[in-house]
Amino acid sequence: MQQQAQQEHQQAQQQQRQQVQQQRLAQQRQQTQQERAAQQRQAQQQSQQQRQQELQQQRNQQQQDRLAQLQQRQQSQQRLSQQRQQQLIREQQQRLVLYRQQLQQQQRQLQQRQQLLQQQRRLAQYRYQQQYLAQLQQQQILLQNSRNYDYNNDPYYYTAPNYRYQRDGRSYDVNQYAADMLRQAVNDGYEQGFRAGQADREDGWRDGNYRDSYAYQDASYGYNGNYVNQGEYQYYFREGFERGFEDGYNSRNQYGSYSNGKYAILGAVLSQVLNLQNLF
Repeated sequence: MQQQAQQEHQQAQQQQRQQVQQQRLAQQRQQTQQERAAQQRQAQQQSQQQRQQELQQQRNQQQQDRLAQLQQRQQSQQRLSQQRQQQLIREQQQRLVLYRQQLQQQQRQLQQRQQLLQQQRRLAQYRYQQQYLAQLQQQQILLQNSRNYDYNNDPYYYTAPNYRYQRDGRSYDVNQYAADMLRQAVNDGYEQGFRAGQADREDGWRDGNYRDSYAYQDASYGYNGNYVNQGEYQYYFREGFERGFEDGYNSRNQYGSYSNGKYAILGAVLSQVLNLQNLF
């Protein structure tokens, strides 16, 4: 009996030790869970604080950008002297006279070029150049309708320059309206180059070379005679055309993209080509 009692006592002690150990393990798990929860709350708080700081920095940057844009807009809207305005208007009128004469000559040259394309059986290129000719004709109509243009109410003629760019070792100062025309030249050049290169590829024309395209030689697509000299427009049109032709002929989008039915040069490439620098 005494031996049985000792065994029962030992079993009871063993059970008690197991219960104590289980309690300790439960407490440790609970403590670990509490520590993890505390760490998660701390991490969330730090993340929220970091996010709030980032948002505040973004708001501060946006405010600075708005102030800079406002300042730039105010500076760019500084009016030129009346004498300078009249000089720009005279230069513009002289440009238009020359451009009207050149447009007629360009259309005759393009019609002769189309006959050669038909002889070479380059049908896709022929269709493309028909579209190009239609655009030149439309530009001529717009020029005829601009004879009574009110230059005095066009902000280009009284807005001071706010950009500078360099070409062939010379610096040029232009305002927002002239800068937009240069951007258009590059973009129009890229789109027309892409379509010309695409047409040569469709025709299987192995001698595809952007310099042989009449559109590259003419480089007046989209030019309305305003804000910049034709030579400046043509230079930047050809810069875009070369890149567009390479993309179109090789069926790729290295320099541009396609969206909403139009081919457009990439913004980074456009900035690199023009390299416009703010004066303010």
